[in-house]
Amino acid sequence: MNATVDCHPTAVVEPGAELGTGVKVGPYAVIKSTARVGDECEIGAFAVVDEYAVLGTANRLFPHACVGSEPQDLKFEGEVSYLEVGDRNVFREFVTANRGTAGGGGVTRIGSENLFMAYCHVAHDCVVGDHTIFGNAAALAGHVEVGDWAILNAYAAVQQFVRIGAHAYLAGMCGSTRDVVPFSKVHGNPAQIIGLNAIGLQRRGFDSDTRSQLKHAFKLLFRAKLNTTQALDAVAEAGLDGAEVRQLVDFVTGSQLGIVK
Repeated sequence: MNATVDCHPTAVVEPGAELGTGVKVGPYAVIKSTARVGDECEIGAFAVVDEYAVLGTANRLFPHACVGSEPQDLKFEGEVSYLEVGDRNVFREFVTANRGTAGGGGVTRIGSENLFMAYCHVAHDCVVGDHTIFGNAAALAGHVEVGDWAILNAYAAVQQFVRIGAHAYLAGMCGSTRDVVPFSKVHGNPAQIIGLNAIGLQRRGFDSDTRSQLKHAFKLLFRAKLNTTQALDAVAEAGLDGAEVRQLVDFVTGSQLGIVK
C-alpha cells in the first residue's frame, strides 16, 4: 500500500488494490482487489469500492456509498466489466453506481465534478457527463446517457436507453421514458416539457442572442402545433443556426425513442 495512504485500522483493503497518493480510507470501508483509487480520494466509513472500479483524483465517497458493484441485470453472467469515474465527484450517503455489462459495452462511465446526493443510483452501462447534479434518490436505469450540466432533482427516474441532453433540468419526481432535449426544463410523470431552461442558461453565462435563438427554436418545436419533421424544417427556414441550436437539432434528429414534448 502507498505509504501516504491514511487507512483506518478497521478498513479492508484487499491485496492488489491500487491506492494513489494522499488517499484516506475510513472505518470499515472496503476496497476490492481489482479496484484503482486515484490520488487524494476520500473513502468514507462503510463505503465500498468494488471490483474493477477505477476512480480518478479527489473523489469523495460518503458513508455507505457503493461504487463498482455488479450490475442489476439478469443477463449479467459474471464477465469482467468496469466502472470508470473521473475527478472531483461527490457520492453522498448510500449512492450506488454499478459496473457495465457485455451487452452494453462493458463500461459505466461517470465524468468529473458531478454531485450525487444521498440514495442516487447509476445503473449499468450509463454514461454521465461533467458538472451534473443528481438530487436525493434520483435514479438512472441501464444504458442512460446524461449530458454535461444536467440537473435531475429529487426522485427523478429515467428509463433504460433514454438520453438526457446537456443543460436539461428535470423537476422532482419527474419520470422520463423518452429523450429530454438539451437546454430544456421538464416535469411530471410522464415527463412533459415546460420550456427552455432560461434561468439555468443565464446563470451559466449563455449570452442573450443564444438564449433568444433557443427560445425561438423551442417555440417552433413545442408550441407551433407542428410535427417534428415540420418543426425542424421551420427551424432551418427561420435561420436559427447558432451552435446551441444545431446541438438541439442534432439531438432531436438522433433520437431513437422520441423526445419528451
